[in-house]
Parts: sequence; structure tokens; C-alpha cells
Amino acid sequence: MAKNYKNYTNKEMQAITIAKTIKDGQIVIVGTGLPLIGASLAKRIFAPNCKLIVESGLMDCAPIEVPRSVGDNRLMAHCGVQWPNVRFIGFEANEWLNDNDRMIAFIGGAQIDPYGNVNSTCIGDYHNPITRFTGSGGANGIATYSNTVIMMQHEKRRFIDKIDYITSAGWGDGPGGREKLGLPGNRGPIAVVTDRGILKFDDKTKRMYLAGYYPTSSPEDVLENTGFDLDVSKAVLLDAPSEDVIKMIREEIDPGQAFIKVPVEE
Repeated sequence: MAKNYKNYTNKEMQAITIAKTIKDGQIVIVGTGLPLIGASLAKRIFAPNCKLIVESGLMDCAPIEVPRSVGDNRLMAHCGVQWPNVRFIGFEANEWLNDNDRMIAFIGGAQIDPYGNVNSTCIGDYHNPITRFTGSGGANGIATYSNTVIMMQHEKRRFIDKIDYITSAGWGDGPGGREKLGLPGNRGPIAVVTDRGILKFDDKTKRMYLAGYYPTSSPEDVLENTGFDLDVSKAVLLDAPSEDVIKMIREEIDPGQAFIKVPVEE
């Protein structure tokens, strides 16, 4: 039976939207999962001259198939340089110290507020949490020195006015918020990519707004699943993906369905 590449999923749309946020020539900090699928897609189609790096110290990665972790041989066998982790951190900070504006990074979390502050530490009180997560990893340093794209599942319990803990700072409490925290004001979150669309931040207010929504969603759907007031007046309908792009994700980038499951035809 011929394979169907028209039946794309929201996760595939999310990976494609990630890919389109990457500009040609950028240095891209990625982890595993959807960001790496999106970055691999960008390197193949949208931004062939981007350079992928991971916090384990691997630089200029070009994996043939999506790795399962940042230390996977699929990454190590296809990279330009293998640095120790401490050099990655130094490289990240040095980019900011030299005012180089060529990096973009992908982070995730459990909660996010209207200004892009992210919680990946705990739900509830820090000292007596309902749930404790693995924490920052490299995300806090990344959010300090790099412009970020935040990956989230779009649910009302995750998009809330006040998060339980700030693991990775966004725009703080609005304009000048990062500077008040002692963080670089010329870095910060530029977008949030979810399973319903893409949100960006207003240049003046630094508050999140809906920039685009998937064909499977709508502004009303996004509002219903957001726990704070959200401007949807600028939102546009995003194009459905081409069959060639979906085929590339399924047949070349993630053929083992490690991170994106292919819909089963009935």
C-alpha cells in the first residue's frame, strides 16, 4: 500500500515550525527530540549553512538520523569538533561578550508565563513540591546568553500568569526586566513553538502574542488553552506542510519514530 504523506501530525508541524525559525548561517544550540528534528530539517532545506551544537560539547553536527541523546554516537560520528562541556559553556558566554548575534537556542519546560519565563524545576513550593523535575541542565545558561525559542505543549495548566519557579529567565516582568535581574538585555526569548502554533514577543511590551496557528488549530483554540490574556489579532494561518517535507521527516530524519509517531492508517 502506498504511504500517505498528507496525514501530517501537530508534532510534525511543530518540528517544521522550529526549522523555519532558524536562519541560514546561524549557530543553533539544540537538545534531543523535536528541536533536533527541526534543526536537522533546517539544515537539509531551510538553512543549509546553519551549524548545530549541543551542550555535551559537540560542534557543527550533521547527524544522518536523529540521535536519542546529546551523547549519542549518531551525533559524535558526524560533527566537526568534540569539546568538553566546559568549553561549550565558555563558547556560549564568549559569543555574548564579543557581541556576536549569530546564535539561537531551543529550550523547554513545564510552565511558561506571558513574558517567556520558564519553569523546568518543580510544580508547587520549591521546598515541598508536588512534582520535582530534572531542573535546568544547561537551559539557564543558554537563556542568559542566547536568544531562545521555547518548546511547549500548549495547555492552560502550562501557560499561566505566574509560574511556580523561574528556572530560565525570559523577559522578566516586561521592558527592562532582564536588566533588573542582572541579565543581558539584548538577549531573550524570541518565540514559543507549541503543538498549536507559534507565539512571539511584542518589541515594546515584551509580552507574548499569537503570531501563527496551524491548520488543525485556530485563534479560539489557542485562547481556550492559554491561562492568561493573549493578543491573537496579529495571528495568521500557517501553511500546511508539503508531502516532500513530511516524507523527509519520516523516511530520513526519524525513520525509527523515536520522537514522532506516524499515524496508523485505518
